[in-house]
Amino acid sequence: MPTFEIIIIVTAGFIAVLASVRITRQYGRAVVFRFGRLAGMKGPGLFLIIPLVDQIVRVDLRVRQLDVPKQTIITRDNISMDVDAIVYYHVVDPVRAVVEVEDYQAATALIAQTMLRDVLGQGELDTILADREVLNQKIQAALEAVTAPWGIRVDIVTIRDIALPENMLRAIARQAEAERERRARIILADGEHQASRRMSEAAALYEKSPAALKLREFQNLSEIAKERNLIVVTNGVDHPGTAMAYAKALNQ
Repeated sequence: MPTFEIIIIVTAGFIAVLASVRITRQYGRAVVFRFGRLAGMKGPGLFLIIPLVDQIVRVDLRVRQLDVPKQTIITRDNISMDVDAIVYYHVVDPVRAVVEVEDYQAATALIAQTMLRDVLGQGELDTILADREVLNQKIQAALEAVTAPWGIRVDIVTIRDIALPENMLRAIARQAEAERERRARIILADGEHQASRRMSEAAALYEKSPAALKLREFQNLSEIAKERNLIVVTNGVDHPGTAMAYAKALNQ
């Protein structure tokens, strides 16, 4: 066999080998179709295919971030708001992600928008503002129910921003102010109640001990005299012990 033909055969064989060699990274997989039929999954690393017979579709298994654009939502109590969210998901079954849905990324994005509107539309404004974590879990569960047959797992769903109309913001501010005033009134009423109970207890003690009541009266007169530079003249101290205690208090 001439040398030239040998070189051609070797070169052709080398090109065929190169054409059949494929490499996928650690985070990637390759779904192989042979004559249009599913032949399995390859990777990671180096693998061989049959040139002109096999076709491959590469799938990335890393977690993807999906920004759900602002959606106008009408709550159950007829409040309009604009809400956006972030969804993190990844492919767990590359074969189903390629075979079961035409474009799993676009399909996941569309279903995320739909689920965001559906779940938040079932709640009231106060619930949406107060229970974001619960709503995040509900949206995630609803998404997983749809995307699981596609080989997609939803990892995290987070409501990022809730934009309310200006008139609704003013109404919420008024409601918050009224709530603060209500709490202040309750605290003041509780203080008055506690003070009245203490005063009632003190009155009962003074009623049992007239000497203590008289001593308290002298102390009040002494404080008034100090503030206004008055001289207080007392008369009618009917208990010697009270007078002595009062004199001792003045000396201190």
